[in-house]
Amino acid sequence: MTDENNPVSRRNVLKLAGGSVAATGVTGLASARGPLEINVGFRGERARRAVRSAADDVVRDLGNLDVMTIRASPAAASSLDQEDNVRFVEENGTVHAHAQDLTWGVDRVDADVANADGYTGDGAEIAIIDTGIDADHPDLQANVGTGKDFTGTGSWDDDNGHGTHCAGIAGAVDNTEGVVGVAPEATLHAAKVLDSNGSGSFSDVAAGIQWVADQGYDVASLSLGGSSGSSTIQSAVSYAYSNGVLVVSSAGNSGPCSNCVGYPAAYGDAIAVSSTNDDDTLSSFSSTGPQVELAAPGGNVYSTYQNGGYRTLSGTSMAAPHVSGAAGLLMADGQTNTQARTTLQNTAENVGLGSNESGNGLLDVEAAVNSSGGGGGCLDATLWPAGTGLSGAENIDNVDLDGQVSESSASNAYEDFTCSGPLTVSPGGSFTVSLDYSDGGFGGHYGNVYVDWDRNEDWSTASETRIMSDVDDDTATYTATVPVPSNAATGETLLRVRLGWNGFDAADATGAYGEVNDFAVEIQ
Repeated sequence: MTDENNPVSRRNVLKLAGGSVAATGVTGLASARGPLEINVGFRGERARRAVRSAADDVVRDLGNLDVMTIRASPAAASSLDQEDNVRFVEENGTVHAHAQDLTWGVDRVDADVANADGYTGDGAEIAIIDTGIDADHPDLQANVGTGKDFTGTGSWDDDNGHGTHCAGIAGAVDNTEGVVGVAPEATLHAAKVLDSNGSGSFSDVAAGIQWVADQGYDVASLSLGGSSGSSTIQSAVSYAYSNGVLVVSSAGNSGPCSNCVGYPAAYGDAIAVSSTNDDDTLSSFSSTGPQVELAAPGGNVYSTYQNGGYRTLSGTSMAAPHVSGAAGLLMADGQTNTQARTTLQNTAENVGLGSNESGNGLLDVEAAVNSSGGGGGCLDATLWPAGTGLSGAENIDNVDLDGQVSESSASNAYEDFTCSGPLTVSPGGSFTVSLDYSDGGFGGHYGNVYVDWDRNEDWSTASETRIMSDVDDDTATYTATVPVPSNAATGETLLRVRLGWNGFDAADATGAYGEVNDFAVEIQ
């Protein structure tokens, strides 16, 4: 963790800014046009009467202050300013509260867009396993649930600031002041496993993780770690993950380095998060390695701090709670920990960093919640180029394909599309596969749609096949009814779609495969 700035007190953050609160005179008011609303400070009853006499209208009499707000002509205002017992005359200007800060990290991962679309984390429970949380912080108070101390201090209140900073990133309240978190309506819980110096034992950390799992919370956010592993902590991470908790952990601040992800981030049951700067470069301090699963903003992040304050800090400690908040949004929307993990992986944005630096890419909250489809749905897919197995996978945003689909040496061409996660669809529900050939050369040819809702390896056993012929209008639509899934208790099933084109003769084999302008799967 790199400390960038000194703490900012709550008083300074809430301090009004803008317009003058005191004026020394009204030079130039006499030449103003129309009546003015002015504040007049005076001494004594005689001056009070003079102010009232000059007023076209008394707006407010601030009695004990010997100040009166009046409406008066510019000439009257100028005349009052010359009175011996008038202390001041000023225009009744305006002041403005500091606006709530949309921090660059929340903005960069489009969490604000997801919030505006209704994904706020309401119902999610995110545990900050750290130095505690300042439960009285005005930007956190409404969201703080409960906590437990594992350090022996007897209180889970934050006496360091680090945990409160992480809590604000994950879930600061949207309340027009301070900052707003990724999941502004999620409930935040504190597992205090680090003392006032930011240190804690393996056993303290493991106990905190175990408590989070036993409470049934959704997300465990760990902005802590060490260079060596601990079987005790690993056991706790596995226990939590197997009990439905999504464990998110900072990759570490050992950079620049390679293959140096710390623990517990390096464990397979945790999401290891590296740090990026506001220009999408890797933060110089960020640890890297094959265990990195996602990258998130971690350089110069402004957030809540202890004693009602705010502070700018840098570190993978700041990156991890961005992911924790995003996971909270998905799990509040009905996804399990494993589903949310898959969604975050499949919707991450490629910003040009190596896989050891950013894993699947930079966190993209808007894409993640859209892919969840509001509790299910297939709004994201993966393209597997024909004949290449699972290599060369390419994410397709919003399940729209706009590109060349070609197979130069075969009479049959096909492409496979696989939904990124389980579909939460009621048995007997339906989905629609639609194709738009408007930019292609498919008119008059045959099109096959193979639908497999169990993801069988052998396409010959696909659940249903529909042949579409004579696509003269350059479009084709396929509708199928989803059968009762094997996991009927949760109403989840899997979907895989293959698009094929056949009926080409030798003369058509080259150049006949135009572009698929649009491909979509819609859950109804």
